[in-house]
Amino acid sequence: MSLTLHVGNKRYSSWSLRPYLALAHTGLAFETNVILLDRPTTRAEIAAVTPAGRLAVLVHDGLTIWDSIAICEYLHELAPEARLWPVDRAARARARAVSAEMHAGFTALRSNMPMDLCADKPGQGHTPEALADARRVFEVWREALATSGGPFLFGEFTIADAMYAPVTTRFTTYGVELDATCRGYVDAVAALPAMVAWRRDAAAEPPR
Repeated sequence: MSLTLHVGNKRYSSWSLRPYLALAHTGLAFETNVILLDRPTTRAEIAAVTPAGRLAVLVHDGLTIWDSIAICEYLHELAPEARLWPVDRAARARARAVSAEMHAGFTALRSNMPMDLCADKPGQGHTPEALADARRVFEVWREALATSGGPFLFGEFTIADAMYAPVTTRFTTYGVELDATCRGYVDAVAALPAMVAWRRDAAAEPPR
């Protein structure tokens, strides 16, 4: 079985980080191909792997899947033993709902606090709209963690955690104030071996 995940810069590409964490969690062997963004060759390199023109892209034995949440869903079917969605039906429904909310929303947070793993920008991007998005994220986290008991949103690591992982890094980069519950969750995501490896690679990349 051949699995290759094509991703953007590990320092900046939140949509690439999400399926990477899910894929790493499956335990399946895979290769990661980094396509550096904002370069003269970027568009052609991405077009060579997907007509959609966006990363991340998973290629599995000749099958191409794009869009981060579609990749995560595919991985759930490919490796059901990894339990990328909760086993309990109600928990699984909530996990899918909060993942879809992240996939489609929080535009102010995204635009004002873009992911930059290697930067320290406390206070920047704290617009009223971005902070309103942050408060909603905190609500999602607190409710899920109170129900599951943690350390991840639904107890064990799931796609929901992969979807929210880039936001945990944004809150660190931009110095967003966290209560003890949310800080514990941010720390749990940061300690994932796959996240540690991704951050290490990001630090070695050339800046834009």
